[in-house]
Amino acid sequence: MRFPIATAFFLAVLFSSVVAYDPLDPHGNITIKWDIMSWTADGYVATVTMNNFQMYRHIMSPGWTVGWTWAKKEVIWSMVGAQTTEQGDCSKFKGNIPHCCKKTPTVVDMLPGVPYNQQFTNCCKGGVLAAWGQDPQAAVSAFQVSVGQAGTSNKTVRVPKNFTLLGPGPGYTCGPAKVVPPTNFLTPDRRRKTQALMTWNVTCTYSQFLARKHPSCCVSFSSFYNETITPCPSCACGCENKNKCIKSDSKLLSVVGVNTPRKDSSPLLQCTHHMCPVRVHWHVKVNYQDYWRVKVAITNFNYRMNYTQWTLVVQHPNLNNVTQVFSFDYKPLLPYGSLNDTGMFYGMKFYNDLLMEAGPFGNLQSEVLLQKDKDTFTLNQGWAFPRKVYFNGEECMLPPPDSYPFLPNSAHQSRAFIIMSIVSTVVLSLIFKW
Repeated sequence: MRFPIATAFFLAVLFSSVVAYDPLDPHGNITIKWDIMSWTADGYVATVTMNNFQMYRHIMSPGWTVGWTWAKKEVIWSMVGAQTTEQGDCSKFKGNIPHCCKKTPTVVDMLPGVPYNQQFTNCCKGGVLAAWGQDPQAAVSAFQVSVGQAGTSNKTVRVPKNFTLLGPGPGYTCGPAKVVPPTNFLTPDRRRKTQALMTWNVTCTYSQFLARKHPSCCVSFSSFYNETITPCPSCACGCENKNKCIKSDSKLLSVVGVNTPRKDSSPLLQCTHHMCPVRVHWHVKVNYQDYWRVKVAITNFNYRMNYTQWTLVVQHPNLNNVTQVFSFDYKPLLPYGSLNDTGMFYGMKFYNDLLMEAGPFGNLQSEVLLQKDKDTFTLNQGWAFPRKVYFNGEECMLPPPDSYPFLPNSAHQSRAFIIMSIVSTVVLSLIFKW
């Protein structure tokens, strides 16, 4: 069967736009903004700013990498706050040698602690960008670049093409650079407004389908009303590493350097049936009269990875009535304004914002107290379990719905179940009384 050319083109455009769309963060993107601040003898000096507008997806170490293709024969004379990975062939230059002569430069952030004269505002974080919803001030990175052989007016400058962004791996797709109204700036005393000589923006969006062919996390369930524990699906994250995994009691774990990350970021996983680097466990712990309590645990099975500034996003209809989160920070997400069923959990700074590598310390946990909406609350049909779970912006694989811990029929409820409900109600009433 053959499709008309117009139909095939429409499907290609539709698919390319859908794969980068996140329903829980519909406006999330990374915007790269170029502001030309001054003209030089053969080009310009520009400030390049990266804003991570994604609510819960951040860029971890070793950080972002940005690339592009020059429209003409531009060179980079100098950079402050960042550097290119290669200089390229600058043999035709006599005297002053440019910082980079490549047609397709690749730029990385400077590391913390570089000399002061190489620093720029919001630079030098090793390419790490926080999620906008977690820490907006740390979700910005910037550097200054002096470009030569580029034209010296708005009419002669040509915007770069073919922007690429690694964060730190694949997954981001960048659109074309678009000239926009010049950025306005306020002087430190906020009494004078200046503006860039020329500004263009590049928008990059993330697709998990482009980043990897398997999920990077999975979810398991359990509850107080059923002895059944619903595990992660088998090979939830693919079983390619099944022959390279290490058992939790292996003597290899005592070898020096086993936890050292590799340049290719290849994992060293603990042997499990799901073979995921991260597992999220959702346990329905107690059912009170007007409240219910959930315990959330995150476990790291990768011996080579520490997760810094981690985020956990959960979609559940009762997150509109979160009463207390005990040892995580929590922020509701409102992707569609009026619908409050999605929330972001993340670590408290300097307390549990670091998820250690696999081992005795490779887990985090907290409890969540939720108030019941008596018009909608039920423990039947898997209602107590989340609809979607994301870890570090990656959607986790959930078990099939027919495997969820089921609620016993009321005619066959055990005495222990009834006593537990009564005791839970009394305890909570005492807590709120005091």
